[in-house]
Amino acid sequence: MGSVFLEDRDKMIKEKLCKLREAMDNEGIHCYLIPTSDYHDSEYVSAFFKVREYFSGFTGSAGTLVVTKTEAALFTDGRYFIQAEQELSGTEIKLMRMGETGVPTIREYIAESLKEGETLGFDGRVVKAQQAADYENMVAEKKGKIVWDKDLASSVWENRPPLVHKPVYLLSETYSGESCAKKLKRVREAIEQAGAEVHILTSLDDIAWLCNLRGNDVEYCPVVLSFAVIDKERMLLFADTKEMTAISEEIGGYLEDNHITLLPYEDFYPYVAGLGQRKILLSLERCSYALKKSLEKQAEIIDKPNPTELMKAVKNETERDNLRKAHLKDGVAVTKFMYWLKTNMGKERITELTAAEKLEQLRKRQEHFIEPSFETISAYGSNGAIIHYSASPKQCAVLKPKGLFMVDSGGHYLEGSTDITRTFVLGEVTEEMKRHFTLVLRAMLNLKNTCFLYGCRGMNLDIKAREVLWEAGLDYKHGTGHGVGYLLNVHEGPNSFRWKNLGDKLESAVLEEGMVTTDEPGIYIEGSHGIRIENELLCRKGEMNEYGQFMYFEDLTYVPIDLDGVEPKLMEAKEVRWLNEYHSRVFDKLSPYFEGDELVWLKEATRAI
Repeated sequence: MGSVFLEDRDKMIKEKLCKLREAMDNEGIHCYLIPTSDYHDSEYVSAFFKVREYFSGFTGSAGTLVVTKTEAALFTDGRYFIQAEQELSGTEIKLMRMGETGVPTIREYIAESLKEGETLGFDGRVVKAQQAADYENMVAEKKGKIVWDKDLASSVWENRPPLVHKPVYLLSETYSGESCAKKLKRVREAIEQAGAEVHILTSLDDIAWLCNLRGNDVEYCPVVLSFAVIDKERMLLFADTKEMTAISEEIGGYLEDNHITLLPYEDFYPYVAGLGQRKILLSLERCSYALKKSLEKQAEIIDKPNPTELMKAVKNETERDNLRKAHLKDGVAVTKFMYWLKTNMGKERITELTAAEKLEQLRKRQEHFIEPSFETISAYGSNGAIIHYSASPKQCAVLKPKGLFMVDSGGHYLEGSTDITRTFVLGEVTEEMKRHFTLVLRAMLNLKNTCFLYGCRGMNLDIKAREVLWEAGLDYKHGTGHGVGYLLNVHEGPNSFRWKNLGDKLESAVLEEGMVTTDEPGIYIEGSHGIRIENELLCRKGEMNEYGQFMYFEDLTYVPIDLDGVEPKLMEAKEVRWLNEYHSRVFDKLSPYFEGDELVWLKEATRAI
């Protein structure tokens, strides 16, 4: 970035924080909390909700800004340390590296910042209920108070982007594999089992899955901004009525057939405030503090996970078959990209951005492609060490015929969502790079080829990947894998691979047949290189015997792993066998879609080592 640009940015951040502090003074707020969230606890948020980015300048998808009268601190996790350090440089905002020794938690920082009797403020619609309850206890200890109904950005942010609602479409049973009516029946059974009368859903992916509706209200997430209230007889869907009814008569008839009443999005909070003495099934881990406060004085809240979370994580047979088709199409696109990259390197000017554009063009050629499932991470050389790097016209490397190039990308298709990472060798690499590439490959192979008894959780299996790096004195600051939605959020719970217990109720879910989880270990060396190799895995039932039900993983991802980065001498015999067997399957699946020079190249790219 140029020095003039940095000076202008730093000045703007200073002015914005100054205006925010003036608004805090007007409301009697001493400390103001700004998370990265929307009214639905979405991972990615639309422009209207990018309040933390607006005030801090940090563009990562995860982070929390805390502003006091004299300080500002940005909390983020290990995926964003390098990026945040670069983007906050020159501003007054301190970077708090979450999880590092000596770094306070958000709660501890606020507790230290607030004096006796002072006030903590936030917009309660974008702060999770359980998190805010913790802040409540902390503030009470200081005899202070919480102001939770003030969105200070509404008065400070000039020309704030509007809240946009996009067109909605139906996902037919050809793709969903189950009707809305059957899903609602299952949810109503769960409501009854929980001893509740009403269930409130605020998470967008759960609502989209339940209704078999898709939209584009959140970038890269085909969901509809909405709230849902479900009882024994009907479902109320609070969404943008103009977009929902303007598409076609089909949507209106579909909602009516499923006893779904459409109401304006903005009417949700006034409606729940008048629910009265009802027993309400509500996940306090997924809903907002504002919703909890609206209900707790009148209703009995039964705090349990949304039943839809586990239901949608276990893909049905139709979804599994469709996912295999989606990944085959995606594999063709990514493999053709690999061929293009390898054969054109050094012959034409390729940048991180033009490479990402080329990959998207190849995906667009595939039938039923809708859009990328997240912003492509196209990272050359040292940029690969920034785990969630984002190239831009102001910061974009030119690829050269040397070093490593990491591409983490995915697509939404009618047949499902994909997520894949490959690291490519563009020319000469160091021995250390080759060693690291081989370590990451071994880690990925060890996890995906594991066999385990039913009852295991992702936390039990994370070690299968991570121990390879731990033995070498290395690690990576992210989970080894996450669940993937079906034409929904690319990051989906409750299944994941990770070694740290974060205390989530659902994140400790047993791995069930039909769950899709990524396998993506990595190594990131600041200032040098980053390596990540990622496949999606489908959990399957294996042998059943006197010891119980054994489980295994089926590969969904079929794309060559760059053999130019592999040092076979560093691999165990079984790992070499696993790699050769995988590449044999890659060739068998992809070769019908290649011909001529491309086919010759594919044969070489999947050769046995």
